[in-house]
Amino acid sequence: MNEQCFVTGGTGFIGQHLLARLTAKGHPVTLLLRKPAALPALQLLVEQHGGKGSLLTAVAGDLAKPQLGLDASGLRQMQQAKVVFHLGAAFAWGLSLEQGRAVTVNGAVRVAQLAAEHGSRLLMVSGFMLENQAHLQRIGIDLNDPLQTDWPALYRRVGGYEGSKLEAHFRVLDCMHQLGGELTVVHPATVCGDSRSGHILPAQPLAELISNLASGKLSAIPGSAAHWLPLVPVDFLAALMVAAAFDPQQVGRQILALDERTPNLAQMLEVLAAPLGVQAPRRFLPIGVLRWLLKIPGLPALLRTSPESLDFIQTTRFDTSATKALAARHQLAWPDLQQAMQATARFVAVS
Repeated sequence: MNEQCFVTGGTGFIGQHLLARLTAKGHPVTLLLRKPAALPALQLLVEQHGGKGSLLTAVAGDLAKPQLGLDASGLRQMQQAKVVFHLGAAFAWGLSLEQGRAVTVNGAVRVAQLAAEHGSRLLMVSGFMLENQAHLQRIGIDLNDPLQTDWPALYRRVGGYEGSKLEAHFRVLDCMHQLGGELTVVHPATVCGDSRSGHILPAQPLAELISNLASGKLSAIPGSAAHWLPLVPVDFLAALMVAAAFDPQQVGRQILALDERTPNLAQMLEVLAAPLGVQAPRRFLPIGVLRWLLKIPGLPALLRTSPESLDFIQTTRFDTSATKALAARHQLAWPDLQQAMQATARFVAVS
């Protein structure tokens, strides 16, 4: 049955591929857009990714406004949704606490409240570092009562983007618990390009890493031989999200969208360098030293690397058995990750 869906953040990288997956499977989708006039261009992009643009409609709204800025008609369209997919967030390095909270935190809570009131299932996209308990404790999350975390201190420690994503996650969990709403959370790893076309947007962290590698700005490997940057191809992530959203067994569950076959960072750079025709770096630079260097004024811009991005390069390995079980139950085949990485590198090189 082709269920009605409602999507925030549909113009973003993950959003475009989610819309392609949903509409290819016949689901009509209403999008929350600040500028609904952008819909025709988005429909074309969705068609290019294999979806059906004709199944997309849009309503004017804004995550930073009460009731998402929806008028009565927009609220009715959201109310009809079987599943609300929330991907919207303020994505940029260097966000202030106020900027992060205005859209990412408060917007997520508003979406959760409306979904629960309407009886819609909420599928929320969060982040894989929420599965790293040692990291959460190290940066100051109160694991016994996360809402009692010293959030201003945490924002200063990890930056406005990651801080707001973390706070939004725990506030949505609390909101849906209080309201009795149905919630499924997907935690993506760093997102790789489409496993076939390599399509990726320039602002994505992996695209920036590839650009630095191609231009010779990546002269050393951050971390050690044990460090890695977990990946998931965007098309497979979209497939997992759609499968989880309509699976009754995934209500109240959190899914880690991460390919455990991701090689360590040194090997990853070798794979990415091959289609670029460049030499991958071979010497290592400790994360602590790189973090210190990036405090030098102007160096982050010169190296196109933000100190906030370094937390995602780490040594922790994760249990993906539940994710593999979900994929198997819905007959989703994991893409060849090396091919996906090289397709992404080629896409970035010609973009």
